[in-house]
Amino acid sequence: MDDQEDHDAKDRALAVAEQIRPGGLTAPQRKLLEFSAKIFDDPATAKDTAYMPRELIQVTLPHKNPGDVPAWQRTNGNLTLAIQPGWNTTKFASYGYPYGSIPRLILFWVTTEAIRKNTRRLELGNSLSAFMAELGLSAYTGRGKRGDAKRLRDQMERLFRARMSFQGSLYRDGQQGDARLDMQITDRSELWWSIKDPNQTALWGSWIELGERFFDAISAFPVPADMRALRALKRSPLALDLYAWLSYEAWRTHKSGKARFETWTQLHAHLGAEYKHQHHFRAHTKAALRKIKTVYPGLKLGDRQGGIQVLPESWPAIRPRSRTINGAAKPL
Repeated sequence: MDDQEDHDAKDRALAVAEQIRPGGLTAPQRKLLEFSAKIFDDPATAKDTAYMPRELIQVTLPHKNPGDVPAWQRTNGNLTLAIQPGWNTTKFASYGYPYGSIPRLILFWVTTEAIRKNTRRLELGNSLSAFMAELGLSAYTGRGKRGDAKRLRDQMERLFRARMSFQGSLYRDGQQGDARLDMQITDRSELWWSIKDPNQTALWGSWIELGERFFDAISAFPVPADMRALRALKRSPLALDLYAWLSYEAWRTHKSGKARFETWTQLHAHLGAEYKHQHHFRAHTKAALRKIKTVYPGLKLGDRQGGIQVLPESWPAIRPRSRTINGAAKPL
């Protein structure tokens, strides 16, 4: 985008911000506007870049706790994600399913670290509070069962112990088949953190080792996103999913030069199946979309009715950098 486009996009974001703050700013709205100002004024750097695997954008984790069921699944087109919870051998009980915002933030962090460092073993640090800061969470937010520290540790165990399966259809030379990939996110781990005292520094660093199949999957097609936007949207799993999907669709339409469109029925299937009624999902999605527009300068949406249309004028969440060669700008 040139300077005029940047200025116009910022004006639109401010106009959207005005719509989400009737009766005065709440603390979350103030935080959203602070992130919006930073994102519009300062282009994302390499440090601001986060990644999510394409498959977990096409089919997403649960928004709410599925409860005590043997398996959970979500389908988008011909791709299905199925999850089975891991077993806690100490408590003789299921760990439960990963759900909500925290597992999504963890997956963004895990994918980003693996891509940047090209390694399956990821160091988590010597204190829980330091790792929470990496995710944009705070050890001082809430206490007890609802505190961020307790929720983070609980969701880490749910996510890292779960078994995931992706299944899709194959079509080749007039024949149809099925493809399946079963995996765990981590094969091994050591966690030394204290939940009671998140600031306590352990003598040994905590670490995880990603499963080989999971590492191969996230390395094959990571979709870039702006970590600052993720932190601004961190309290809503629907907003995080929608932002990641829009980032992916913006990249696709920018590359192809053709608009991308999904109906509300399609979006409901892979982003919001937990919403029993589609009109409830649509209302929540539109509210999330208003927030996303304030932290995504390059997003351009059309006015086609019946769903969400991403226009080819859109830029990916992380714009490609360029360098000058013989007086001409070339993409890196």
